[in-house]
Amino acid sequence: MTHKNNSLWRFLFSLIPGAGEMYMGFFKAGTSLMSLFFFFIFAAASIGFGELLIIDVIVWFYSFFHVHNLAAMPDEEFYVVEDNYLFSLENVLEKGRDFSNGGHKAFAGILIVVGSFMTWRGALYLAGAVLPWSVYSYLLQLTNSIPRILVGILIIALGVAMIRGKKKELAGLEPIQEEEGNGTKD
Repeated sequence: MTHKNNSLWRFLFSLIPGAGEMYMGFFKAGTSLMSLFFFFIFAAASIGFGELLIIDVIVWFYSFFHVHNLAAMPDEEFYVVEDNYLFSLENVLEKGRDFSNGGHKAFAGILIVVGSFMTWRGALYLAGAVLPWSVYSYLLQLTNSIPRILVGILIIALGVAMIRGKKKELAGLEPIQEEEGNGTKD
């Protein structure tokens, strides 16, 4: 059951992503936010890419303000809010068609790259005992640079894809607007 509860406890729990939602009775939303928050900590630590933690800052702010926005709602609106997961199996299955059109290949590729990188890193640390220091140092620097390069390339590719998608969307809207405009002038 959802409830607004004590404002001091709500504030204190809102400092932990997902805990404020759980305190107010929104366990699905709270679990989703908390899982997302700790997933990015784990991912950043696993691949040695601390810059990934910027996403945690966004998740934290979202969770904090989400709790306080829920609490500020009038009671009649608050009690109608549904407790939903941010991402659920049903959503994945509904969007499975889109995912199967190439998304699963991209996800599989990311898993292969991350798994290969983690294996390489583990093997490199083991090989450090037998490799000359200069070779080991060079390989270590290269290994530490690879995630930043890959994430940088991924961000650029995502930006280009977003721009292309927006251009296609605008190109698809222009003829419709012109036709409507021509019809109203006549």
